[in-house]
Amino acid sequence: MIGLIWHYLYSSFLRSWVKWILRKITGKCELQRICANTVQGAVQTMKIEYSLESSRIEVLKASVTVREENVENRVRDIMEIKKVSVQKDPKFKLSLQICLLQISGFKKLFVDVENLRKQPFDSSNKEHEDMLIKLWNVLMPHVHLESRITKQWGDIGFQGDDPKTDFRGMGMLGLYNLVYFGEHYTETARQTLSHSNHPKIGYSYAIVGINLTEMAYSMLKSGLLKPHFYNLVSGVPQLHHFHQFYCYLMHEFDQFWFKVGPSSIMEFNHYREQFHERIKEMLQDPNTVFTLNFNK
Repeated sequence: MIGLIWHYLYSSFLRSWVKWILRKITGKCELQRICANTVQGAVQTMKIEYSLESSRIEVLKASVTVREENVENRVRDIMEIKKVSVQKDPKFKLSLQICLLQISGFKKLFVDVENLRKQPFDSSNKEHEDMLIKLWNVLMPHVHLESRITKQWGDIGFQGDDPKTDFRGMGMLGLYNLVYFGEHYTETARQTLSHSNHPKIGYSYAIVGINLTEMAYSMLKSGLLKPHFYNLVSGVPQLHHFHQFYCYLMHEFDQFWFKVGPSSIMEFNHYREQFHERIKEMLQDPNTVFTLNFNK
């Protein structure tokens, strides 16, 4: 409670005075001080984002949603408003530009991911059907799929004879993630599928994959993934960066599952939450970046 009261008092009354005093002392605005005193990455970008969002100047506040093609002009506007001289602070322009690209890019990435999530699997859509068949072929290259609707789908972890029903929660996002993992990290994906078929503590590969899509999506939506993406990409994060984070989750969850050794699949929700909490805890460190350390 005391912390909340202090935060309110500071942000509402004291912050502007502290900024004014520091500007008089250093001769630099808050944005300049952040760029000068922090290295490029999540720490710098998140501080710039907070500074802009907290600004009383509408142009600065709106800068966190500026479109990629307008970033350079917006940086110029900010420098003019804050009376920043390129000659006196030559590195500031580039640092601020990178931060704005990351901030606006993260928001655009969520829109792209959300659009895929909202798109339902449509059996009449040839592209959707082709992608589903591609998933089978990349995971089971030596096994012929007898028909489009078949119990064989259970061999890669779907619940019923027609996988389309399993995509309801995450829409096409769930399928895109599964296909990306299989297509770009084929050896690891097949090894993971093999592990999932363990006779005692196996799990449903596709269903768990869709569940992990929901985990990745929820962390993106909440902003928890900002440290990862701001440290990973010196510019605009793209959809394939999200797919790669999902691949990280698939591989790490498989390793985690067999390390804890649950007594049965009935313990999935319990250990899924443990795994989720572990990832969230790692994201509390602003220097976090998840790397793919496995074979393609």
